Amino acid sequence: RWGRNYVRNFAELEALHTVCDLKPAPLKAIHRQYPDVNIKKQFNEVLLDKEIKGVVVVTPFATHYSLVRSALKAGKDVLVEKPLALRVEEGESLVELATRQGCILMVGDIFCYHPAIVKLKEIIQAGDLGKIYYIYSNRLNLGQFRTEENNISRFAQQDISVILSLLDDTPVFLSVRGGNCVQPGIGNIIITALEFTNEVQAHFFANYLHPGDE
Repeated sequence: RWGRNYVRNFAELEALHTVCDLKPAPLKAIHRQYPDVNIKKQFNEVLLDKEIKGVVVVTPFATHYSLVRSALKAGKDVLVEKPLALRVEEGESLVELATRQGCILMVGDIFCYHPAIVKLKEIIQAGDLGKIYYIYSNRLNLGQFRTEENNISRFAQQDISVILSLLDDTPVFLSVRGGNCVQPGIGNIIITALEFTNEVQAHFFANYLHPGDE
C-alpha cells in the first residue's frame, strides 16, 4: 500500500522514473497507469542506471538494510520507509555509510510532518500549553500478527519520533518491556518508558492482542 502511495506522489511531482518490484502483478498495474515509467524486476538494474540519482525503498522490513546498503554503495540518495533497519548496529552502519558516500539518507516518517503534529509543536514551543510534564501514546488492536518485526519496529518508533520532535529533546533514560504471546521472539505487547533531561516523562504502549482499536 505504501509503495503505491509513493508511486502516485512522485508521479504527481513528475519525478517518477522507474518502478521496481519482484512481483509481476504490481508492475503490470503500474505500467497500465503510468505507461511512460520504466519497469524493472531486479533492484540491481535500478542501481546501474546512471540517470537515477535517488531511490525509495518500500519493502518488507527485513530487506531494508541490504537494499539501502546496496543503494548507498552505488552512490544513490535513499528515502526508506520506517524502520531504517531491524538492528541498531545495522542502522548505525547505514548512517556511517551514507556519510562516507556523501549521500542523503532519510527515513520516511510522515507523522512528524502531519499538519496536526506541526501545529502541536508550534503550540508547545510558544508556551501556550505551559510546562509539559507527560506524554503518552497507545497503539492497540487485535492483530495483525507479524512474522519479522515486533511492535517496537512496527509502531513504537513512529510515536517515539513524534515525541522526540515535539519535545525537541533526547531521552536520558529508556526502558522497554515486552511479551511474545503468539510468535516466539516477536514482541506482541510492548511497553516503553522514556525520561528526558527536563524531567518530562513519556510512555508508549503497543498491543496486538487488545480486543479493540485505540
